[in-house]
Amino acid sequence: MTRSTTPELSSSPCMLGENNPDIIQYGTAPQSMALLNGLSRVFGIRLTEKQDTPEARFLSDLTRLFHQRRVDAEADMEKHDTPWANVYLIQHGIMRLFRESPSGKVAIHHFFTEGDMVWPVFGRSRTVRNTLCLTTVTPATVWVADFAAFRAAIHSHGDGIWPKFAMALTEELAELTSMREFRKHTMSAKERYQLLLEEYPELVKRVPDNQLASWLGVVPATFSRLKTGAIKY
Repeated sequence: MTRSTTPELSSSPCMLGENNPDIIQYGTAPQSMALLNGLSRVFGIRLTEKQDTPEARFLSDLTRLFHQRRVDAEADMEKHDTPWANVYLIQHGIMRLFRESPSGKVAIHHFFTEGDMVWPVFGRSRTVRNTLCLTTVTPATVWVADFAAFRAAIHSHGDGIWPKFAMALTEELAELTSMREFRKHTMSAKERYQLLLEEYPELVKRVPDNQLASWLGVVPATFSRLKTGAIKY
């Protein structure tokens, strides 16, 4: 076989250490861009090149309030009997919102995941009568801001912005809570489990079974049997 005389071509990774001028180098986006993108999604604002628009100034004012935190799984972010202090924007990870009785019984109300903003929706949770707890489920990277400063900054940009923002999450949580209660009273555990698999496949992969059981309204042993298909209609 005749050996080819065609020169071999090097792949671009072989040239990376040579600072070759033909290679286009892309800088890494700063972490603050993740915050800016997250806030733009939460408030429904499209990012543009223009920096002098009311929307751009609004987002800029909010970004200055936040700092990034990396926390382990099962980190207590907010506790009951203590005024809820902060607002959180989740960059990576999962958090759970729950109540715990004096006897230690837990009722999980909601799971928050990447891109969600978490804040004290209910007025009572901003006082010492707060009964809600917020804890990380997985290791998480979150953006944190003081809630009072966050709310004041939004109010400073117009009286109608805060009610519109607050109502959206309040209605979402109310709807999800009422639907879950309706399903508990009208559907079997197996039917509710099937809906869990269909509607929240990522939670099923990432959240411990005992927490999913609490959210579903069954004891862990029942949840285990649902997973194995041991429970029939």
